[in-house]
Amino acid sequence: MKTDPVRLARAYLLRVAEPPAPSLVALINEEGPVRAAELVRRGAVAEETAARCHLDLAEQDLARADARGARLLTPEDPDWPGWQLLSLRAARTRGVPGMVEPIALWFKGSMPLNELVDRAVAVVGARAATGYGDHVANEFGFGLAERQVAVVSGAAYGVDGAAHRGALAAGWTTLAVLGCGVDVGYPVRHTDLLQRIAEHGAVVSEYPPGTPPARHRFLVRNRLIAALGAGTVVVEAGRRSGARNTASTAHSLGKPVMAVPGPITSAMSVGCHDLLRSGVAAPVCSVDEVVEAIGRIGTDLAPREPGPQRPTDGLDPVVLRVHEALNTGLGLSPDQVSVESGVPLDRVRAALPQLELAGLAVRKDTGWCAALGRMGTSSSSRCGGA
Repeated sequence: MKTDPVRLARAYLLRVAEPPAPSLVALINEEGPVRAAELVRRGAVAEETAARCHLDLAEQDLARADARGARLLTPEDPDWPGWQLLSLRAARTRGVPGMVEPIALWFKGSMPLNELVDRAVAVVGARAATGYGDHVANEFGFGLAERQVAVVSGAAYGVDGAAHRGALAAGWTTLAVLGCGVDVGYPVRHTDLLQRIAEHGAVVSEYPPGTPPARHRFLVRNRLIAALGAGTVVVEAGRRSGARNTASTAHSLGKPVMAVPGPITSAMSVGCHDLLRSGVAAPVCSVDEVVEAIGRIGTDLAPREPGPQRPTDGLDPVVLRVHEALNTGLGLSPDQVSVESGVPLDRVRAALPQLELAGLAVRKDTGWCAALGRMGTSSSSRCGGA
């Protein structure tokens, strides 16, 4: 079967330019992929394509991907995540550098990508994560999956891997965005994890099959992680890190950024705390708070945990002052309570029966005393055993 010329053109263009390639993307948007490929072969946008324009390996790349269970996903396909990637184009029109939508994506997965990221959160963090970071990332991945929110991350060691594993343990989908070819199997110790992600979600990359990992490629792919999630959670991050780069990108895309607070003594939480101090990120301490930040208005609110209740909660401030004056081992007359509390005598006389009815004061032969103190002390110990 003859390969679609649009697919061949996009496969060629992915090979000849290193992403994000803004000039090439602009040419494609203006001329279409087939015409753009012809122009590149003739020397168009040379600043981005001159070094590789002779590499016409589209058919080989498509065949190699197919042999490894992958395929090329293009903007012309019905499962292209156009809505999520629109944020990149919008940022580019605002002049944000590097925010360019992908020409296409090499895809290996079990479900349509647009469905997978319809409700998704990026969870990122340090490769050299602490035990705390691994635990939080795993718990967040599991909890998000329980709420049918897909986890988007980069499959790296540390926080990324823990978040993916948590989502898989809960039996839901997860998405890995790579800075190398989908067939490369990097990082090496995550080869099995990447296979499981592809079986239960998807693995995607802008880079053609066989492309080796490189530091600049990880930074470039971070914009896709930020774009494909409805928000980004940074679990742990150093002062300068890829996770902070992803958070800054998400912020520039206008998406919610969240950070998990950590110990102030931990170097792996410095980046999170900087994001919080700068106002770029909101603090999150639970999955409920993450879902609230990215969820539907009015339907995904995090429950508010009530604080500890005291018997005196809800008392009028003046009545509370009267009750505080009873905090003694001896019973007091109303006059003494008035002096002790600074409340006029007539108000004291009105407040004492009110406190008695509420079970907070008791009248003894020796006078008035507290029936129950702030610390839960009984009336027998508060009134000299009377």
